[in-house]
Amino acid sequence: MSQNGCVFSVNTSQGGVPKLPVGEAMVTANGLEGDSQRNLKYHGGPDRAVCIFSLERILGLQAEGHPIGTGTTGENLTLTGLEWDYVIPGSLLQTGDALLEIVSYTPPCRTIRGSFTAEKFSRLSQAHYPGWSRVYARVLRAGVVRIGDPAALTPGENTSTNWFRPI
Repeated sequence: MSQNGCVFSVNTSQGGVPKLPVGEAMVTANGLEGDSQRNLKYHGGPDRAVCIFSLERILGLQAEGHPIGTGTTGENLTLTGLEWDYVIPGSLLQTGDALLEIVSYTPPCRTIRGSFTAEKFSRLSQAHYPGWSRVYARVLRAGVVRIGDPAALTPGENTSTNWFRPI
């Protein structure tokens, strides 16, 4: 069962957060061109090339009173229209010219604390709040991704929404 959504925002920065919207970006095995990470021990690399999050989850967090916005938690791609509980490790995501494989849930870190009331950045922890985490993806096929591009998700074999695999 595949799902279809679209790219709401493509976000980059020269290091740190927030990542700011750009119209498009080339997605390579090392991440988005024009995007940098300050701490390569925990961010970036082939299995963490692209960080992805859900617009619907951002809106849900805003409804809880958090000052989160698109790109403020460091995601490169903000998607809309996908059932986020199915965006799990092992899933494939075709968007723009790129093909991505979801590799892991993205552990929250203190650099995103400004996006949360009382700096409770653990609100994005998959272990504590299943289904509310960002995800990391590896690039299986490089390509340009643009705002408005379709995003087609093919779920992986593991369909448990509570599955957790730390990086």
